[in-house]
Amino acid sequence: MKILVADDDELYRRLLERLLGGWGYGVVAATDGEEALAALAGEGAPSLAILDWMMPRLDGVEVCRRARASHDRPLYLILLTSRAEQDDIVAGLQAGADDFLTKPIQAAELRARVEVGRRVVGLQSTLVQRVEELQEALSHIKTLRGLLPICSYCKKIRDDKNYWQQVESYVASHSDAQFSHGICPECYRKHVEPQLAELRRKRQAEKEPPP
Repeated sequence: MKILVADDDELYRRLLERLLGGWGYGVVAATDGEEALAALAGEGAPSLAILDWMMPRLDGVEVCRRARASHDRPLYLILLTSRAEQDDIVAGLQAGADDFLTKPIQAAELRARVEVGRRVVGLQSTLVQRVEELQEALSHIKTLRGLLPICSYCKKIRDDKNYWQQVESYVASHSDAQFSHGICPECYRKHVEPQLAELRRKRQAEKEPPP
């Protein structure tokens, strides 16, 4: 998983790069807000970002706001800040931040919060994939609507071109349903049993000697 680290403070940026790299993450670095925003928009962009609140050109809050407005893909944004006032936290959350890290950072806390972000992005990605699969499945579903003219005797259905078709042929051509033919109990008693009885009668008659 790739993580964007955006901080104009070289010391903090290199510290984050070293820690994240040591935990097996790929790191993309940015020195200001505009670089960070561009990194989030590129091909194969990171899905998790650690953004310093105070940066040149665009601050971390504005990067969050613009990233949320520009992308609908799974994206987890962590603001790195020395601000701890409630109003500041609310402003960051309203701009689209998912979490906060307070300077000076603690390695254990950083790792735990990044792990949370990784799990959230994974769940969001799975959900997006399931939604896409469902939409694709729905796009292939054909439905039958309206009033179907059906013969009272033979049960054939008249289509839009005034042709009469067997029920299974009509349904198969207007949906993804497939038929496996069988005999219901009522039809078995009404049609099959008399035929079997007649067949047994004929066989019995063939075995009897002529008078």
